[in-house]
Amino acid sequence: MDLKGQLDRFKKQQERCQSTLSSINASRAPSGPSRPSSVPAAPSLKPTPPVKFSNDTERLQFINSIRKGPVGAQIKRVIELLFETRQAFTPEQINERCYVDMLSNKAVFDSLRNNPKVYYDGRRFSYKAKHDVKDKNQLLSLIKKYPAGIAAVDLKDAYPNVMDDLQALKASKHIWFLSNADSQEDIAYPNDFKGQIEVDDEFKSLFQDIDIPSDLLDVEKELQKIGLKPVMNTAQRRAAAQIQGVSNKPKQKKKKQEISKRTKLTNAHLPELFQNLNASSSRN
Repeated sequence: MDLKGQLDRFKKQQERCQSTLSSINASRAPSGPSRPSSVPAAPSLKPTPPVKFSNDTERLQFINSIRKGPVGAQIKRVIELLFETRQAFTPEQINERCYVDMLSNKAVFDSLRNNPKVYYDGRRFSYKAKHDVKDKNQLLSLIKKYPAGIAAVDLKDAYPNVMDDLQALKASKHIWFLSNADSQEDIAYPNDFKGQIEVDDEFKSLFQDIDIPSDLLDVEKELQKIGLKPVMNTAQRRAAAQIQGVSNKPKQKKKKQEISKRTKLTNAHLPELFQNLNASSSRN
């Protein structure tokens, strides 16, 4: 069959299909008058905008760099969070706050659980200070337990404003807050004298009869003999002064200059200043 015959056959098939569809539609049409439908028409829905992928690439890269970073860096990040907030967090909450996924990194989890600066109750992690004090009253009670003094470095991590409370206790004279000249460490001492102390006269006389060397270097040597550490290091200071060419001898006071005839008199209204000048003039 040629091409023209095939086209004619295709057209006839199309016409038969069209007539069949028309007869089907006619048989489905209602015989009586059409009634309005009581079902309301469905509202037209707006087309849903296409879903866009997240463009927060920098944040995702930052999170990935933290989780792929060294274990020590992740531990430091968690401890800083616990120190700054002073709150207890679950591993899931820590992941939300600082992006350290402890549940997926056993090394980080075990290291934090055994860290001396971290307290773990079996569910939450929190910061563990060296001394468990929360406010100024507890801080004062702690210092009173250390009559020989307690270093400020051991108190700095107790709670956020502990250093301000130390200064306030010092200002109110509840404690002494002194600095060690050699180690540059601040030490807090309790100022808690209950009453007057009676000292025996014999003890006073013994104290007064002690011959104290006049040279500080000899004083420091005597202190070291009995196991005490001097606050100052005189030998080191003198050696440094010699290296720098600084003399330890006290400076001599300049002789007071007297007024002579050559001095320009600008305070003529104060005659008592020129008594020496007048006396020398009369002798000459």
